[in-house]
Amino acid sequence: MAEVLLFHHAQGLTSGVHAFAESLREAGHAVHVPDLYEGRVFENLEEGAAHAQGVGFGTLVERGRAAAAELPAELVYAGFSLGVLPAQHLAQTRAGAKGALFFHSCVPTSEFGGGWPQEVPVQIHGMDADEYFVDEGDLEAARALVESAPDTAELFLYPGKQHLFADNSLPSYDEHAATLLTRRVLGFLDGIE
Repeated sequence: MAEVLLFHHAQGLTSGVHAFAESLREAGHAVHVPDLYEGRVFENLEEGAAHAQGVGFGTLVERGRAAAAELPAELVYAGFSLGVLPAQHLAQTRAGAKGALFFHSCVPTSEFGGGWPQEVPVQIHGMDADEYFVDEGDLEAARALVESAPDTAELFLYPGKQHLFADNSLPSYDEHAATLLTRRVLGFLDGIE
């Protein structure tokens, strides 16, 4: 059993994020899902991103760090899109990380003070024509991370252009891709010791 700290995307802690967490719990994993937006949920990505900018990305990362401080260090850090910021920060900087799961996003490892910790396995999932993932540098950052840690990092690209394709409460949901992503994530978590 793995213990996972899962961070939501820019639209907030949606029912789809809760559903994803529940699918991991049903497979026997412990999953914590903090609300970085203090109860706010947004109808679309643009409104959510504007809220995140207003709050400040540094503040959201700090809220993620505060959520982790209440939990054991031996966690798998996971995030959907915006949630990758605190997840990646913690996976790179908090001692004891057991793994990382990045959905729809990846940040250059230099953003958090250095390279990827070689002992921390990571999966990165995104769509090959998602304008946010491909055009904003996330795919490039993901490929650089995998190149720097070829024994522990994996990048999975899915055909399509949807951004938040694994959140079943949003119009961007892609059942086929989300099912495959979930199967890969469960295999990853089953391998965590």
